[in-house]
Amino acid sequence: MVDGNAMTGLMQGKRGLVMGVANDHSIAWGIARVLHEHGAELAFTYQGANFERRVRPLAESVGAKIILPADVQDDASLDAVFAAIEAEWGEMDFLIHAIAYSDKKELTGRFAETTRANFLNSLDISCFSLVDLSRRAMPLMKKGGSIVTLSFLGAHRVMPNYNVMGVAKAALEASVRYLANDLGPQGVRVNAISPGPMRTLAGSAVGSARRVYKQVEANAPMRANAALEHVGGAALFLCSDYGASTTGDVIYVDGGYHVLGMAQPENI
Repeated sequence: MVDGNAMTGLMQGKRGLVMGVANDHSIAWGIARVLHEHGAELAFTYQGANFERRVRPLAESVGAKIILPADVQDDASLDAVFAAIEAEWGEMDFLIHAIAYSDKKELTGRFAETTRANFLNSLDISCFSLVDLSRRAMPLMKKGGSIVTLSFLGAHRVMPNYNVMGVAKAALEASVRYLANDLGPQGVRVNAISPGPMRTLAGSAVGSARRVYKQVEANAPMRANAALEHVGGAALFLCSDYGASTTGDVIYVDGGYHVLGMAQPENI
C-alpha cells in the first residue's frame, strides 16, 4: 500500500500562476487546491470586479499574495501580472491555463452557423492565449517548469452543442505539441488535461450540458464522471517532478469515456 503521508509535499518549494478560476466549482480551483495541499505557493488572476469577489477569498484561503486582474486580450494587463510575479518571486515553476470562451448563443444549434467574429474571438481567447502566456512565462521558468492547459473530448469527436469550442480545443491541443517541442530544450513541459464533462460555470454555458454529463456517467468504463480532485491529481503529476518526462501530451480524466466506440450494451 502507498503511504499517503509520503505523497505530501510533492510541490514544496514550487511556485506557480493559476489563471481561470471563476468560483469554488471551477476546474482551475480544483487544481489549485490540490497543488496547495502538496506545498505549492500560488498566484491567481481574475477578470473584472465580478470575478474578483469570487476569486480573492479563495486565493486568500490558500495564502496567495499575488492576486491580480488579467485579460488575455489586453497586453498591458498581462505585462503587469508577469512583472508582479518577477518582482515578488523572481521566477516561477508552473502555469495553469484554464481559459476558454465562446458566445453562449453559438453553443447551441449548428456549428455551420458560427459567425466569423465569434470564431476568431473564441480561438483568440481559448487557444492563442496559451501561446501568449507560455511565451511570457518561459523567461521566468529559469530551472524548467510545467505548463498545463485544459481541453475536452470535443477536440476530437463531435459533441452536442460544443461547436466552435471543439475547433478551438483542437487548435489548443496542436499548440500544446508545438509548444512542447519549442520549450523542451529549456526544460519546460507543456501538456493538456482533458476532463470529462463537469458541473462548472463554463460547462453550464454549453447547451445540453446536463444530458452529456448523465450520458458519460452512464457509459464511461468507470460508470462515473471525474471529480475536481481527480483533475487536480493529474495536474499534480504534471507539475511535480514525477512528470519530468511527460510533455506534449493530453491526459484524459474522464473515467475512460474517450476509449468508447459506442454506448454500453445496457444503454443501447
